[in-house]
Amino acid sequence: MMATGRIPILQPSTRWWCPNCTFTDVTHNSGPHTRFHKCRGLKGLTAPMLMVGVKGKVEAREREDYVGRDIVTRDGDGTPIMSIVTTRDEGQDCTVLAPLAQGSLKE
Repeated sequence: MMATGRIPILQPSTRWWCPNCTFTDVTHNSGPHTRFHKCRGLKGLTAPMLMVGVKGKVEAREREDYVGRDIVTRDGDGTPIMSIVTTRDEGQDCTVLAPLAQGSLKE
């Protein structure tokens, strides 16, 4: 028995890195998860990070169609972004940034 009378609980830790900026982090979560951060390398977009030891890239994809009056996600330069794609050796993930719906009430 320990002197404090408490049983230590092991917390798993996952280390993260960003291929586009210098940000690193550690999370303590036993379930599957992905760490996101506001990335300076992607001009302020909220982007996923990679686990330390995993090689890959994270890229913002510019929206190529007409924006019009749609409310879309824009990067720090004002460029409309449609998705953020994470590519690793074992595959790709895509975060889709869908436009915000609008409505109006007319009397």
